[in-house]
Amino acid sequence: MKTRKLGNSDMHITPIGFGAWAIGGDEWQWGWGPQKDTESIDAIHRALELGVNWIDTAAVYGVGYSEEIVARALDSWSGDQPYVFTKCGQPWDDNRKVFRSLKSDSVRKECEDSLRRLRVDVIDLYQIHWPVNDAEENREGWETLAALQREGKVRYIGLSNWNVEQMRMAQEIAPVTSLQPPYSLIRRGIEDQILPFCEREGIGVIVYSPMASGMLTGGMTRERANSLPDSDWRSGSPEFREPRLSKNLALVERLKEIGAAHSREPGEVATAWTLRKSAVTGAIVGARSAKQVDGVYGAAEFRLSEAEIEELEGELV
Repeated sequence: MKTRKLGNSDMHITPIGFGAWAIGGDEWQWGWGPQKDTESIDAIHRALELGVNWIDTAAVYGVGYSEEIVARALDSWSGDQPYVFTKCGQPWDDNRKVFRSLKSDSVRKECEDSLRRLRVDVIDLYQIHWPVNDAEENREGWETLAALQREGKVRYIGLSNWNVEQMRMAQEIAPVTSLQPPYSLIRRGIEDQILPFCEREGIGVIVYSPMASGMLTGGMTRERANSLPDSDWRSGSPEFREPRLSKNLALVERLKEIGAAHSREPGEVATAWTLRKSAVTGAIVGARSAKQVDGVYGAAEFRLSEAEIEELEGELV
């Protein structure tokens, strides 16, 4: 795959990275249902075989388990080692209940724990997962990431789910390498302000959920949406329930039609749509099996025509 420079870093990343949220298992409040570790590791290996050179995970995914699976997959991988990105700011208590904290001591503990679980000496990109409601605590968290970078525990630092005002504050303290926001055909809120700001400031953008958490893959049906287990967080998502479900499934039909003309899967079309923006450096694409990887990672080399983009966006009106 061709690569793109990520923000102010020296990292050149592939347009698609492996997203490790779903491989964290189902024994936590934002799980995706039962998941086999062998299939998770096979999925990571398949993505790397196809040329993907970065993995995005977070301490909170599976309350530490996703990071452990990533480490196991990389230990058994004989090719070039990918960049590993992870996140902090959502620790959990003794009952595995997740909460948000950007206090310095908490962030430092999370960093040390992630280094241990990932079995690395330095994290390539360390990101604050979510801002908190206290501006001073947001500042404290970002100052701590900047200190961790100076200490050599992390190479580059970034943000996830922060708005323009919050990014401006962060930039006053230390350069922001990247932002990780949600972006898909059914979630376009970053287009008006966030993407233009990041492009002006030279902040790389790695978008998450380009296939809307599986809704736009072509594998989601009305029956499947209605039978998602309680351990799958999507069972409570408005996008997987009426009245949005019918509209989203109609959009999938358009993705299928466009994909069929190019021998592409609907998920590839949906992901390619997010990559059409020059401000977007890469898209995080999750997969729970090697088969799923084969069905969506071709989006890295696929380009939609202007007419196809207009057709898809017209479907959203």
